[in-house]
Amino acid sequence: MKKLTFQQLLQARLSRRQSLQLGLGALMTSMLPMPALARTALADSVSKGLLGFQSIPVSHLLDDIVVPPGYQAEVFFRWGDPVSDGPEFQMDASNSAADQALQAGMHHDGMDFYALPRGSNNSDHGLLVMNHEYLDLQLIHNDGSHLDSPDSYSADKVLKEQQAHGVSVIEVKKIDGHWQIQRPSTYGRRITATTPMQISGPAAGSDWIKTAADPQGLKVLGTLNNCAHGKTPWGTYLACEENFNGYFTNAEQAEVSSVQRLRWQRYHLGRSYYGWQQFDTRFDMAKEPNEVNRFGWMAEIDPYQPDSMPIKRTALGRFAHENAAFRLTRDQRVVVYSGDDARFEYIYKYVSHEAWDGTQGSHHGHLLDNGVLYVAQLHEDGSGQWLPLVWGQGPLTADNGFADQADVLVHARLAADALGATPMDRPEWIASHPELDSVFVSLTNNVQRGSGDNVSADAANPRNHNLYGHIVRIDEADPAALNFGWEVFALAGGEEDGGTIDGDIYACPDGMLIDDRGVLWVQTDIADRQLNSGDYAKFGNNQMLAVDARTGETRRFLTGPVGCEITGAVMAPDMKALWVNIQHPGSVPDVLRAQGVEKSPQNPRASSNWPDHHPQGRPRSATVLVTKHDGGVIGT
Repeated sequence: MKKLTFQQLLQARLSRRQSLQLGLGALMTSMLPMPALARTALADSVSKGLLGFQSIPVSHLLDDIVVPPGYQAEVFFRWGDPVSDGPEFQMDASNSAADQALQAGMHHDGMDFYALPRGSNNSDHGLLVMNHEYLDLQLIHNDGSHLDSPDSYSADKVLKEQQAHGVSVIEVKKIDGHWQIQRPSTYGRRITATTPMQISGPAAGSDWIKTAADPQGLKVLGTLNNCAHGKTPWGTYLACEENFNGYFTNAEQAEVSSVQRLRWQRYHLGRSYYGWQQFDTRFDMAKEPNEVNRFGWMAEIDPYQPDSMPIKRTALGRFAHENAAFRLTRDQRVVVYSGDDARFEYIYKYVSHEAWDGTQGSHHGHLLDNGVLYVAQLHEDGSGQWLPLVWGQGPLTADNGFADQADVLVHARLAADALGATPMDRPEWIASHPELDSVFVSLTNNVQRGSGDNVSADAANPRNHNLYGHIVRIDEADPAALNFGWEVFALAGGEEDGGTIDGDIYACPDGMLIDDRGVLWVQTDIADRQLNSGDYAKFGNNQMLAVDARTGETRRFLTGPVGCEITGAVMAPDMKALWVNIQHPGSVPDVLRAQGVEKSPQNPRASSNWPDHHPQGRPRSATVLVTKHDGGVIGT
């Protein structure tokens, strides 16, 4: 097959997009759902004025939050703040593990809002539920972790690090026009890396899940590296486990079979960023080789029931889950989309066998246990198909090394490889549009594409050495459909980089939210060391932008402090309050390292002292509340 140049691929994508906007193209008409085509064909004037705020400029190394004129941003919930009636944060990070179990975890990420009472659309009272993805080991203790202070590393430090992971549930209420956290609260809760959880679905009780501590393979302690999330139609929260491989190590280099070694290699296992295996043997693969198979799932949590046990839903597959985007089929079956956030990984969707009856309650969670997981194959002509990860079908057989359905799901990456899925440029968040029959997929970047023996550019990933990332749109007549159409919605970067952004430029799209008006909110994650330097200098600090999903018009709405990632966003139902998460402020970009700036346990404020700006403080991930001065709808 003749290889197309980047410009040819780009022109093909842009020509198709123009055809969609004009309602032309017989080929695309036969492939795409008519409702999506009809809506996309509307003139730009239909959504004129959708973005009503004044765009803000790029922020270079400013250690603060910036929002447009007429808006205000206030720090709302920081690492170490009590979720209910727990202890206050100590600026020297001297809080104990017991304290941390009652406080906000570190590195806020995906989050959602749950109105009170359950099933209501109340915009003044609810629960805010959020993930805590990972840790800054130079900040979590006052003298550092196993890397900086190996001699003082202890079981107590391990426990504090584990308690800083997981999920926070806080009760929030609007009182006299101002949002407040309710303390104490019967709903306030922490779920951590030590919280008991049930395992359900096809992999539950399988030989892949059983351990010495859990010979039945039905219970696991904790959830970790929770990146983004999902909100089920029945009012529960999915905490998505992403880079779980960074917690397990083969400390003794145990000899294993060639099959096991291949499976470990496919998930990049064996080297841990943490030192937990020193005091918690379940993180030592030589001592407990199956513990790692108990992570990489989605954990369902009922925020309305603080005593309920979370459940890991194995039918959704095991990989580096970014988030979970929900849609319903025409017959009310549940569809869950998720990206595997690593270079050359895949886009998945799950379709339940049974329909949801429209009522609320965690008892509907069984819908996530019985269904089919699919992986996407995107073709050069803008069509695509979903390939089922079902044992016994196609190459997923015992002859090809798959013992049963549990094996297929535990090793979903290998199953997707066998099916010929399309390797993508780091699939991140997926967001569903409330009016178009479309989901949008952010692809952050992939500088390895086209280098060495790696896969070269294709229509869905049209740039080799992809520095800036892109966003793909998938159109389906019905979420149950196994065929779909797709297009490159936006190539990130400036025009000189081949970018196709209509308005304010950005790089490395990551977090996404589509609000009820149809505005696509895009958050960026330029790697902390690359911020404000080299190829990324023009983008400044990481940012959040509003995009008209119909026209592509893009305006910069928020910029963050030094070294941070902008990630996780949710609005109150009336869209008059926006919560945004600021993760890992204080990470040191190379442009500052070149000036001799180095962070350490002894110098935690080297590059940032946000949000407290306390003379003896330290950078703290935090949730920020954004409102309009006039109390109006966000984005207008």
